Amino acid sequence: MKTNNIFEVAVRNKFRFPYKGTISVEDLWDLSVQQLDNIFKTLKSQEKKAQEESLLDTLTPEDEILVTKIEIIKYIVNVKLAEAQQAERARELHDQRQKILGILADKQDEDLRNKTTDELRAMLEQLK
Repeated sequence: MKTNNIFEVAVRNKFRFPYKGTISVEDLWDLSVQQLDNIFKTLKSQEKKAQEESLLDTLTPEDEILVTKIEIIKYIVNVKLAEAQQAERARELHDQRQKILGILADKQDEDLRNKTTDELRAMLEQLK
């Protein structure tokens, strides 16, 4: 495998991953982090078994495929975790913004309540 792009390698070689039978690379994106972790554990187990069966340090083509599959799973999990963190941060910012807007509305109502009747009448006249 001469390319550095693990997804190109996966697509060109039609990689399949062990999950309820087998699934393709694009299907991995639909899985949860926990499901991806289960696939990762299966692949790591296969990797350990392959290492136990060999006395040599050289990687066979099958070993390279296994390593690439593991890297793909790691990459997708990292992306999903980063996206979840961004989504959580966006929710926190949205909640804080809503809280500030609520307090601002309360303060504006309070300012309005503190106006004199003459000021309120003048404001009503301006709205006509």
